Amino acid sequence: MIKTLHIGCDHAAVDLKDLLVNALKDRYEVVDHGTYSHESCDYPDYAHAVCRAVEKDPESNGILLCGTGIGMSIAANRHDKIRAALCTTELHASFTRRHNDANVLCLGARMTGEELAMAIVETFLHTDFEGGRHLRRIAKLSISNEAE
Repeated sequence: MIKTLHIGCDHAAVDLKDLLVNALKDRYEVVDHGTYSHESCDYPDYAHAVCRAVEKDPESNGILLCGTGIGMSIAANRHDKIRAALCTTELHASFTRRHNDANVLCLGARMTGEELAMAIVETFLHTDFEGGRHLRRIAKLSISNEAE
């Protein structure tokens, strides 16, 4: 079964998004949610589109890119069923999958070179969640799960 990847970016990350889409499309079903030009746009629009798609298909993953990755990660984590992580190293990507079961990866196109970005994506996509004690902690991430 081919895994579905939802990917989106703002104007600052179009080139890196296109590179990732082209590198991944032969191995995954890649859904490109835009943007498609360098014309200024609002990153939350693309973060929300990707996150809604991942929420509808919990077996899928998302990749969000902007200049730093910070805005995308903030917008993505507004969604209750999304665990988005801004990763700047392969080690970050490994731990966020293993311990946090992150379902959306955020990258900064102005912060991360193409080779490193690809290595982070590959690590994110090929690392499994460990479960166990981490399940309890993930359940506590949602405000709706907190006791009043």
